[in-house]
Amino acid sequence: MLRAHLTANPRTPIAPINRRLFGTFVEHLGRSVYDGIYEPHHPSADPEGFRRDVIELVKELGVSTIRYPGGNFVSGFRWEDSVGPREQRSQRLDLAWHSTETNEVGLLEFSNWLSKVGSELMLAVNLGTRGTQEALDLLEYSNLRSGTTLSDQRAHDGHPEPYGVSMWCLGNEMDGPWQLGHRSADDYGKLAAQTARAMRAFDPSLELVVCGSSSASMPTFGEWERVVLTHTYDEVDYISCHAYYEDHGDTAEFLASGVDMDRFIESVIATADHVKAVRGSTKTINISFDEWNIWYNERFEKVDKIQGSQNWPVAPRLLEDVYTVTDAVVFGSLLISLLKHADRVTSASLAQLVNVIAPIMTEPGGGAWRQTTFFPFAATSAHAIGSVLPISIECETYDTRTFGSVPLVDATATHDTEGGSTAVYLVNRSQTDAIEVSIDLGGLVLRSPSARTLSDTDPLAANTLTDPNRVTLQANSSLTQSHTTLTIVLPPISWTEIHAHGIIETKEI
Repeated sequence: MLRAHLTANPRTPIAPINRRLFGTFVEHLGRSVYDGIYEPHHPSADPEGFRRDVIELVKELGVSTIRYPGGNFVSGFRWEDSVGPREQRSQRLDLAWHSTETNEVGLLEFSNWLSKVGSELMLAVNLGTRGTQEALDLLEYSNLRSGTTLSDQRAHDGHPEPYGVSMWCLGNEMDGPWQLGHRSADDYGKLAAQTARAMRAFDPSLELVVCGSSSASMPTFGEWERVVLTHTYDEVDYISCHAYYEDHGDTAEFLASGVDMDRFIESVIATADHVKAVRGSTKTINISFDEWNIWYNERFEKVDKIQGSQNWPVAPRLLEDVYTVTDAVVFGSLLISLLKHADRVTSASLAQLVNVIAPIMTEPGGGAWRQTTFFPFAATSAHAIGSVLPISIECETYDTRTFGSVPLVDATATHDTEGGSTAVYLVNRSQTDAIEVSIDLGGLVLRSPSARTLSDTDPLAANTLTDPNRVTLQANSSLTQSHTTLTIVLPPISWTEIHAHGIIETKEI
């Protein structure tokens, strides 16, 4: 059996964990909204048409903030279509996903749903086909208490109190040629800065996210961030990162996807800090990693993609990827990467939430179930509290074509000094070998620690409509504690959480 050693230092934490790291994303795309969160004729539907079974799963997932309504969808979206009496709302073509949008679920309905699941709204404005004035109108409609045509319209529409949206995305993936209204970095940076200044004239406390690169593989990556931030640095709080991963047939490389996310984050930080230095600013720009997941985009391009000028379906089945154990292990390693950079990544949105590349799946008129990726997210959201701890890992490595030599074990740890709650998250990237890991938590002696592992003898096992409980987290009975050291065996291709609700004592070293 292979062996590894992990050391964590609770005395010098990296940063507090911002709860917004556990955000997700609902876009008007495929069956995310219609037949996903909203299905008025479903047996579990509440009086507003929302599926109660989905509400319970979203609450179990532990979602903090939800980015809405896009995504690519927002770059052609007229927000006025989503307010007012339902029977008077316009049906529109969604050019991003070649569908018809009924606008049956709009801002009021989605806000009501958010109150049911206990999540915060993060709104994106259209800077693709629209601009500064439309963003200001949406802000006034959403956040002004009363006294103007737009604020009074909101009250008349059924929401007397302001929505109070504090976090706003200034467009979406404007570096991408696929995006309606795609612009150069220079043109987008000017528009984003203008819009940000106008929105801050209404409320200086707003938190604004400017578009970074839609992928680290974009030919403009790096230079896009530099130019956009040169225009917007004084006006915004965040720059976005987006990243999706899929297995192209090299599982060893796929398992190392977290290395790519680490490098992506660190490159964006370096660029933002370069602009900070050039400007002589004292302000620090953080990262909103507001799209991340496993996405089999190649399948979408070859199978799902809708075409034809007369073919515009409502809520088609799009991007309904079925996730395996291997996918969930990579997904868990991406969560580890986000936590390791909690000093600068202070907001993140798993894309997406229901049906569309999602941890939750539904069948119209039928059941709802947890995909394999549900479990790492729910466990981490529940137990990764307090601060992230710096760690060092000694373990074997393996060679990859793209990332070079990669550690077989990836890990992070969190600790809450007030409640004593401690968690360790570990990934075994080996496809063949179990690894025994000894863990030194810097003198912390945990109270009744327990461990759960996601793995399977079949790394392609998945949860489906006909077998919704095939894969779950299982107790890992190999965990032992001796004084200040934990020892655990990680199966091949596995994700593991060790958690303790408190500490017995802290031994000085």
